[in-house]
Amino acid sequence: MRAAEIKRKTKETDISLSLVLDGGEVSIDTGIGFFDHMLNSFATHGGFGLTVSVKGDLHVDEHHTVEDTGIVLGQAFAKALGDKGSIDRFGSFYVPMDEALAFASVDVSGRPFLVFDADFPQERCGGYDCAMTVEFMRALAFNAGITLHLKALYGDNSHHITEALYKAAAHALRLAVRPNGSGQPLSTKGVL
Repeated sequence: MRAAEIKRKTKETDISLSLVLDGGEVSIDTGIGFFDHMLNSFATHGGFGLTVSVKGDLHVDEHHTVEDTGIVLGQAFAKALGDKGSIDRFGSFYVPMDEALAFASVDVSGRPFLVFDADFPQERCGGYDCAMTVEFMRALAFNAGITLHLKALYGDNSHHITEALYKAAAHALRLAVRPNGSGQPLSTKGVL
């Protein structure tokens, strides 16, 4: 089974996360309503089973909760994918959300990198600082060992822009981690 469970406790956050690449239960509780909505969208549109429970220092702000969740989710992807054999490796996807359009492209390569190009007209979506979107995506990419490119092509509403980015990343990952039955990594080197 392509799955992983990760627990991570620091002085700032206590996180339990379970990821199943091929689907399953989705249950999210981070203490930040909008972030829960984004992770629910990510799991649903990626076709992933995802349970997340986070107790974070929200009395400070949401930074540690959001970034650390990205770290743990990235670690879960890396663990669930193992040697990255028998997957399509690459995925790209556009997602429109009303007036906003976002694009994501991913390479499950073992070489972590993030290119992030998005502006947010409104600073906040509920209790979520939109600037945390890049922090989450960076933590996810670097801990999963993936190259991730994200771009908001346009949009006027930060909720739509943010949600389109999360959904585009989910769809691109869904395509990239899809089994191809080859029995080996998709690489001329023979390993990733």
